[in-house]
Amino acid sequence: MLPLLPHAFAELSEDFHTRQNWEGFDNPFVVTENSDLKNELGINNLGDQQLLNIFNGTEKIKSLKPLSMVYSGHQFGQYVEQLGDGRGLLLGQMSSNSGLIDIHLKGAGKTPYSRFGDGRAVLRSVIREYLCGEAMHALSIPTSRALMIIGSDEMVIREKSESAAMLARTAKTHIRFGSFEYFHYNNQPENVKALADFCIDQYPAYFSSTPAAYEDFFRVIVERTASMIARWQACGFNHGVMNTDNMSILGETFDYGPYGFMEDYLPSYVCNHSDHQGRYAFKNQPYIGLWNCSALGHALSSLISEEAQGEILQTYEEIFQSTLAELFRKKLGLEQEESEDAALIQGLLDIMESEKLDYTNTFRNLTQALTNKITPELDSDIAKSWIVSFQERHTKEGLSVDKKLISMHQVNPKFILRNYMAQEAIDAAEDSDFSKLETLIVVLTKPFEELEEHQKFANKSPAWAKDLEISCSS
Repeated sequence: MLPLLPHAFAELSEDFHTRQNWEGFDNPFVVTENSDLKNELGINNLGDQQLLNIFNGTEKIKSLKPLSMVYSGHQFGQYVEQLGDGRGLLLGQMSSNSGLIDIHLKGAGKTPYSRFGDGRAVLRSVIREYLCGEAMHALSIPTSRALMIIGSDEMVIREKSESAAMLARTAKTHIRFGSFEYFHYNNQPENVKALADFCIDQYPAYFSSTPAAYEDFFRVIVERTASMIARWQACGFNHGVMNTDNMSILGETFDYGPYGFMEDYLPSYVCNHSDHQGRYAFKNQPYIGLWNCSALGHALSSLISEEAQGEILQTYEEIFQSTLAELFRKKLGLEQEESEDAALIQGLLDIMESEKLDYTNTFRNLTQALTNKITPELDSDIAKSWIVSFQERHTKEGLSVDKKLISMHQVNPKFILRNYMAQEAIDAAEDSDFSKLETLIVVLTKPFEELEEHQKFANKSPAWAKDLEISCSS
């Protein structure tokens, strides 16, 4: 039996959630299951059919108190009064090495927050979320992950008729910035306090009951958000929909929709074709992270003074900048911090932008510049001049070249999830061929290895994929 516990969130009042069961499929089947995550959770003794029966609701766990959560949020800068789990259910919690972890179903049917939706997810979107969760985890970026994709023969209508599917998702929490905004804007300060107290009590690894507990609570969220977004920027990840209802209080990346890993380095890159103003462009993500933290601070104004909010928010930029600078130094194989490092990093980014270089491959191939090989991306005159500065900077480092090469290959991935790769796996899966999906999972979970048999996945996207558009329904 799955060691699934009732979630403590269910003990909060009905103001916070709606208790309900979910709608399984009549003819469900396993598309894929996450063996690595099963091992980490200590449930590798459970077969895929057992998990399928539990997540589809065929096999009941009587002690569970499944629920859909209510929240609101700022979507593209505009406050939306009520959102909530329109197609998701929080099933319960499980123990893990890092504490209790949420088990959540996405695509589980209608809830009171579905509005005009059908409460279902589609195979296309759950494959994209599954793949990105595994890719981000392998890149050491905090993220939700999925245990299983459940397929069906049920059809739903999006832009076209598509196959319905469910995703069994894990995350450290599903409480988001918008959870606090809902109660603040509904003039319920007592529930803002109750939710903050719940978080401080339930997540002691992150928050503590100090005399300034609420200020410290907010400070930790700001720190973790700044750190998470620095990691996004370092690997070229664009979330696409950084609404406050998609921001975790524990700084985990979740609610994947129209995301994208930037290929040619373009700071103005926008992965969401619905984002006509470019609000969530790659270069804007650091600022939007701060904007969202400020929105959360406002929602906590019944607990934290405006002066304290401002002081805490001022820490965001320093944390973001210092974290990103450290990540970039590692990508360049530098251990020590020198005054010229910022100019060296910016110089490389400027070259990558002007010459439209592939972000991932350029960093991966920098090791060649240390061994005096020709770096394929950096062969212009200005790039060659930069390489000289790069090599000179490395003379200040004590490590041997061999150790530098190893350390650089451990932080600069060879493989990222390019949109065309996900699309090919989706196209095959929609034709009941899951082999491409399984291959892609192998590649994405070993992004720093050479994987000689999978070299094609390190190439830039083919020409046909340049115009792929990813929408919020993804």
